Amino acid sequence: MAQNDSATSVNVGEVYMVRRNDGSWHPAEVLHTRFNDTENLFEYYVHYKGCDRRLDQWVPTDRIKNSRFDISEKKYEQKDMNKNKDLLNQSDSRITRSQNRSLNEINHVPMSNAEMDPITPAFEKEHEAITKIKYINKVQLGIFEIDTWYFSPFPEEYQKESKIWICEYCLKYSKLEKTFRYHMSQCTWRQPPGVEVYHKGKLSIWEVDSSQYKLYCQNLCLVAKLFIDHKTLFFDVEPFLFYILCKIDSFGAHLVGYFSKEKDSPDCHNVSCILTMPPFQKQGYGKLLIAFSYELSKLEGLVAGPESPLSDLGKVSYRSYWSRTLLEILKNDCESLSLKDLSAMTSITQMDIISTLQSMNIVKYWKNEYVICVSHKMVEQLISSEQYKPPTYILDRNAIKWTPKRYNLRSGSSMHPGS
Repeated sequence: MAQNDSATSVNVGEVYMVRRNDGSWHPAEVLHTRFNDTENLFEYYVHYKGCDRRLDQWVPTDRIKNSRFDISEKKYEQKDMNKNKDLLNQSDSRITRSQNRSLNEINHVPMSNAEMDPITPAFEKEHEAITKIKYINKVQLGIFEIDTWYFSPFPEEYQKESKIWICEYCLKYSKLEKTFRYHMSQCTWRQPPGVEVYHKGKLSIWEVDSSQYKLYCQNLCLVAKLFIDHKTLFFDVEPFLFYILCKIDSFGAHLVGYFSKEKDSPDCHNVSCILTMPPFQKQGYGKLLIAFSYELSKLEGLVAGPESPLSDLGKVSYRSYWSRTLLEILKNDCESLSLKDLSAMTSITQMDIISTLQSMNIVKYWKNEYVICVSHKMVEQLISSEQYKPPTYILDRNAIKWTPKRYNLRSGSSMHPGS
């Protein structure tokens, strides 16, 4: 009875001081409430003011101060708000958020309305309303139990489950552990479907055509949406190809990350969505996926780039790849190459090249055009600095087994050039 009394003292839509995972108190809005039958207590879904939605969580009553907090009467300095980012490095789960967050991995974080085009804020508002409550808190994927970050549109009967189990090979998901265990005893998959297009050491990349393996790609999108906020993933996956990065051992090919790309992109995007799974972040796999996407563009003879807009962290990840790639070329020839030359050699768009060189202060606007302005000494200093250190995994072009195809999107079939 006492539990019921305490439940009625906290109201949905109100702001309270809530104790965070690090023990500090912060104003948070109560978005939803539920009764946890397992723990026999009420829980509240809260959003911490000024924090990314990935920190939204279910908390029990004893973590909420039983008095409303008027945020208009309290002034939080920007430096205090910046400390909220430290929360991204704290978690009680086996896969901690310090493993989940990295400037070297690609994740989608909220953008301000000023950064968006005029139409996007309306879609963002609708998206946020639909995905406000995250019910699935954890997923078991292989040996990893992983905290989820965002809502994903799993079937309704799964939305009330705090944890689901996912086969890391075929991506079939289960509500019950015993169902999952039975599936694993019967599942014959030990690698993604499709065609292996890269193999180097213990790493492999598989190309999966969604028109041939629709269910697998749909399940992959559902899993990815648990860790990606600002990408609307539809069940119409057929216009896309998926490139699955796996780590190989004696048990099989373990999902590390992936990117998708349109089979026919009118805007020359070589990546639509990209993700490194949380247990494998901060280890250089994201940059390997980026490098692979550009190698495919080179083989296609295209200048391309990722779908816009990039999140702040996404910009950092791509900027790191672009910077190192351009510096490696300028190290050998920094005097005669033009922006057009760099673009042709790397498949990076001139716009992305200009912005990257501007960030290093080695391009000038002179006589109505951008001109590279850098010495060998400056390039050597930049390339030897910690900021532009070489990636952990260097893509081996000779290990790529892939040829460009043209796709008939009506039939879903592929054709080699000239056929």
